[in-house]
Amino acid sequence: MSFLVSTLAVAMAAVSPAGGFPAQDVTVAESFQAADGQATHRAVTFDDKAVPPGARILVTEHADDGGTEVELKVEGLQPNRTFGAHVHQKACGSAAPDSGPHYQDKADPKQPSTDPAYANDDNEVWLDFTTDGSGEGDSDATVDWRFRPDGARSVVLHDHATETGQGKAGTAGDRLACVNVPFE
Repeated sequence: MSFLVSTLAVAMAAVSPAGGFPAQDVTVAESFQAADGQATHRAVTFDDKAVPPGARILVTEHADDGGTEVELKVEGLQPNRTFGAHVHQKACGSAAPDSGPHYQDKADPKQPSTDPAYANDDNEVWLDFTTDGSGEGDSDATVDWRFRPDGARSVVLHDHATETGQGKAGTAGDRLACVNVPFE
């Protein structure tokens, strides 16, 4: 997989044929940069082995009256490895925790939540994937809701696949990398 798009953030809206919410498409393609204390990177890695500087990520969102689909593609990551990946509430920063908790459609007042009633793939966007021998991988998730305005700002790559059990639901280990995405 080679991204045909250079570093790019595009948002396009079209009127929904049903006359409801307008359809929304957002595409972000970025190369990861090492965390160096700068808060301005659009894609940052906190683990140079798992997500080397220069590795690439492509995130696409399509939203319409029927809900939201998010697609993720990566290249140049550590080969033959499973990663957790989730949409987070805040933008990436110079430190891994800066992206805040997972975005939840129905937010748990005790967030961040590990309660499976809130931390599940119907209420959050989970994009776990496994890279191939070349370090490429992809994933997609579809939910029947749309993001609240300014409620979701990034996708975070995590150390391992997402847990689903009580007390661990939604957890996926350390935050390895983050990309800013202007979800609509």
